[in-house]
Amino acid sequence: MTDRQKFLTAAQRVISQEAAALTVLSDQLGDSFADAVALLLNANGRVIVSGMGKSGHIARKIAATFASTGTPAHFVHPAEASHGDLGMMTRGDVVLVLSNSGETPELADLVAYTRRFGIPMIGVASRPESTLLQRADVAIVLPNLGEACGTGVVPTTSTTMTLALGDALAVALMEHRDFTPENFREFHPGGKLGAQLSKVADLMHADAAVPLVPAQTPMSETLLVISQKGFGVVGVTDPDHRLIGIITDGDLRRHMDGLLDHIAGDVMTAQPATVPPAALAEEAVALMNDRKITCLFVVDPAGKGDATGFLHIHDCLRAGIV
Repeated sequence: MTDRQKFLTAAQRVISQEAAALTVLSDQLGDSFADAVALLLNANGRVIVSGMGKSGHIARKIAATFASTGTPAHFVHPAEASHGDLGMMTRGDVVLVLSNSGETPELADLVAYTRRFGIPMIGVASRPESTLLQRADVAIVLPNLGEACGTGVVPTTSTTMTLALGDALAVALMEHRDFTPENFREFHPGGKLGAQLSKVADLMHADAAVPLVPAQTPMSETLLVISQKGFGVVGVTDPDHRLIGIITDGDLRRHMDGLLDHIAGDVMTAQPATVPPAALAEEAVALMNDRKITCLFVVDPAGKGDATGFLHIHDCLRAGIV
């Protein structure tokens, strides 16, 4: 067997072993998981997540997932907790403590603090008889399976199960609270995910920037508005200020002969495509791609038909939506 084949074989063994462990974990989840979710839902304060070493890295990720999905949470390092950070925990909080063995010595002060001040604690470990699980209000026992490293000493399978358990807790909380993508964006406005969840109202041009003219406007004035606004198009409104048409470069070319003898209402294309301000920007991009156009006027369906905004494909591209 070549080195490259050995690399692939090792990778497949690790992934297969960890996948099998996740199946065992799923099958063994029971009342303690439901009790943990109920405890987290009833917390008046925050969720404090803690762990040492590799469990600490997993704890940081779980805390971040909670925080971004509507459950206020933060990570407390157990060693730092012993030097003042215990004050970050108060009555009303719930503490989630991770330790594969359940005997991590650095957790002792943190666990003792929760017992002294009556702060509910959820323990996660692989040994039901461990100190952590014996002292926890809710004890979640991980399947005590071998690590995928082959030597049994490198946290691999155990940390994968703990991470999946944290995701399961977060999603169960999300679903109970009917947490939506719009809610998620409030906690995650940046990056690709934030861009995907941007609304049209977040990106559109509004107020005086919206290119609009009344239908009776002479084309000489209409051309000036098109030039001044800089979008290459203009919307056309009726006497009640409702959007009734759009003038694009194609419309100008079709009416080139005697263009300046016309008014905007003569040249426009009626019933232009529009998008509501509450729509996701990705939906607006899909509509533009489908219609083979580069812009949309924004019209609130609950309003009078006024164009309250204007969205150009370049606005979406700048926001990272493609």
